[in-house]
Amino acid sequence: MKYFKLRNTDADKLTIATESLTIDQLDSTQSVLAPDAKTLDTLTEPREFNLMFKTTLGALGSEEDATFLRPETAQGIFVNFKNVLDSSRVRVPFGIGQVGKSFRNEITPRNFTFRSREFEQMEIEFFCHPNQSAQWYRYWRDRRLAWYTKLGLSSESLIMREHHLEELAHYSTGTADIEYAFPFLPEGEYGELEGIAHRGDFDLRSHMEGKLDPNTPKGQRMEVELGENGKPKHRGSGKDLTYRDEMTNEKFIPHVIEPSAGADRAVLAFLCEAFTEDEAPDDKGKMQTRTVMKLHPRLAPVKAAVFPLVKKDGMPEVAKEIYGELKQKFTTFYDEKGAVGRRYRRQDEAGTPFCITVDTDSLKDQTVTIRDRDTLDQWRVKIADLSDELNSRIHQPAT
Repeated sequence: MKYFKLRNTDADKLTIATESLTIDQLDSTQSVLAPDAKTLDTLTEPREFNLMFKTTLGALGSEEDATFLRPETAQGIFVNFKNVLDSSRVRVPFGIGQVGKSFRNEITPRNFTFRSREFEQMEIEFFCHPNQSAQWYRYWRDRRLAWYTKLGLSSESLIMREHHLEELAHYSTGTADIEYAFPFLPEGEYGELEGIAHRGDFDLRSHMEGKLDPNTPKGQRMEVELGENGKPKHRGSGKDLTYRDEMTNEKFIPHVIEPSAGADRAVLAFLCEAFTEDEAPDDKGKMQTRTVMKLHPRLAPVKAAVFPLVKKDGMPEVAKEIYGELKQKFTTFYDEKGAVGRRYRRQDEAGTPFCITVDTDSLKDQTVTIRDRDTLDQWRVKIADLSDELNSRIHQPAT
């Protein structure tokens, strides 16, 4: 826009030719206009980016003390595969899950916690028989998508995108991304929440034999990458990581299906989906704008709040007794300050799905009023049945 001396509001005056070339197809970049450039031929030579997060281990801080923080949690699982197999005596198929910190030297951290250099990662390495791996890949792909919808993400805001052949990593025979339409992205664009990859036997063989050659043609069994001396360029451990089925006596290297999700991104998606502004009556019956976090009850940080209607006539004592019982099973909040309508609003903003009010009738018939955050419906339940009532509603699927 700067080159053509146009403002952003004049973008519709530009047209794009039907034919296009990528930069690597050009003999020269002299006629290339870089983004936000005012003149032609300003592109520099391509440079490699190192996404590994470098740090120093040790007090001296010399170059010999350089180390890298882990970019994923998965490799610790593969290193411990044999230990888990021998100590727990599990049979294939089985999975090992892990949640932990990962670090990547992101080029452009942005959009809250969507892209950051330090993030929380959730991964499962699911080990299965090679002949059943395609079936298990489809199972985990569909199961993981259902996990997001069951916890409240709209199916209209989610897509499952299968990678094209040219997109696949050298080790993968199938990869699908679960993507969400984050509100801070341009309309029609989606951001990745999770990837489900069919990794074959790449990881276990790499730990056994050495790094496998990423240049192996697609469809062929990957071979160990060799150095100039004809030996493995990056040696493996030499440990036998094959699996023997005790029932059939068959030996094989398990294939791996890897669901890998960003916990931070999932939380961000659930928060974006839950944030709602609607209208609800105040204490005087007048409609007011209400801010509410419509988190699924399983995700809500506080499951229930307990209120005495007023701070007298024995209501606080009954409410505190209920609070003491419930907090042993659920994260519960007690509040007796302000009008009950304002207390409702505070819990709506925090995403608390159920509010329990102790009133004068509670002292007579041992019942309380439960108020639903989303529908504003209210109903009475016996105090003795309160825990079971909340439990059933907290664990019901999202609608």
